[in-house]
Amino acid sequence: MCYGSSFRTSTGSGRARALLALAGWLSVCVHGAAPLAAPPETGIDLELAASHFAEARAISDRDGGDTWGRPLFGPMLLVDRATRELVANVADGHGALQRADDLFIGRLPDEVNCANTAVDWAGVHWTMMLWPLPEDSAQRARLMMHESFHRIQDKIGLSMANPDNAHLDTREGRIWLQLEWRALHRALGSDGESRRTAVRDALSFRTWRQRLFDGAADGERALELNEGLAEYTGIRTAHPEKRRTVVARSALDAGPGKTTFMRSFAYVSGPAYGLLLDQADPHWRSSLDQASDLGALLAQAWKIDLPETTEAGVQRAAQRYDASSLIDAETERDRSRQAQAELDRRRLIEGPILMLTLTEDTRYSFNPGNLRALGGVGTVYPTLRVTDRWGILDVDGGALMTRAEGRASGVHVPSPRHPPDGQRVVGDGWILTLEPGWSLEAADRPGDYRLRSHPD
Repeated sequence: MCYGSSFRTSTGSGRARALLALAGWLSVCVHGAAPLAAPPETGIDLELAASHFAEARAISDRDGGDTWGRPLFGPMLLVDRATRELVANVADGHGALQRADDLFIGRLPDEVNCANTAVDWAGVHWTMMLWPLPEDSAQRARLMMHESFHRIQDKIGLSMANPDNAHLDTREGRIWLQLEWRALHRALGSDGESRRTAVRDALSFRTWRQRLFDGAADGERALELNEGLAEYTGIRTAHPEKRRTVVARSALDAGPGKTTFMRSFAYVSGPAYGLLLDQADPHWRSSLDQASDLGALLAQAWKIDLPETTEAGVQRAAQRYDASSLIDAETERDRSRQAQAELDRRRLIEGPILMLTLTEDTRYSFNPGNLRALGGVGTVYPTLRVTDRWGILDVDGGALMTRAEGRASGVHVPSPRHPPDGQRVVGDGWILTLEPGWSLEAADRPGDYRLRSHPD
């Protein structure tokens, strides 16, 4: 699941437009009513959308439920984030969509966030993907099956989780994660005792990192079960068996180039662990639950007993993976990170700020590849869209999300430029659209604002 990017839409199908007009004329003839407006046209190419749906079904049929014991293919939405126009492969449950040949078209309401994800809307649990899908067939197949996993994961006992894993934005966290990746890369490309040694090294680096940070093991485990298994599903079902390891190793090569690892690391680690588990135990997926840890499962499957992990031991192992150059690069990056954190702290904590409290109804979408940890306070999201009972917040200039008791609890943005008045409030890098019955009021600290609810 990820926020995705805006794209220019394709031209609509002329054949589809003709069918829509004919459908409107037939409605008049059959019911004898006044002429009805033809269903709205869409900028999404309906023929191309139909081919994508057919492709997803074919991949799912080829898998035959082997990966997760059930079909991956199901209800799908293709959504243009710029216009919110959508095309679906099945009818919704509330009559919100209009038929266009064998497809269904409409517009996603403003209160539903556009993202590559799974979503409940209009009485259906959908796989949602942003239009257009990748032109490269392999990338497109991986994306479709990745997001299809998210639609079924609750049914197989693996509910969605979105921990921030802020420790992976620190120097030490990043060093030991990348050493784990280097060892996984070596394990996937070797065999025999060399492979066992590399697996043991990866697990040692993982164990040591998780020991350095409170809560790290739980946070990493939860995201690997969510995004890691989704990406593994995409690679496993989109590629022939001989190709999967090549793709997973390429992901490990590209991983260090990501701006941040906090929410993106699992896309890199998950496929590697999944494919190594496939080699040792083809049935490992059948026993997964919310408490499963991919590292522990790999150690068990490969019958690897890790000795007591010590700093001296992991330091010796690290030298097999060119740790010195990695440490130098991460030390330099950490200087820049601390300077950015100071700017974020001044802008989003020291104020003046607008503080928005999140309720249990909140939904948010974001780019998982550019997050920044802010010193135990929360996470900075350079781009963010939040929907809640109080309205919609669109951010393109950075916002701080705080957490409490394991869930997102609040969002900070700089105070509005002018005293807020009305339901639409504009600030530095953000726009807030308030629902009726909500407004902003001055908070305790001068210059700060907070939400206020007006009872009916």
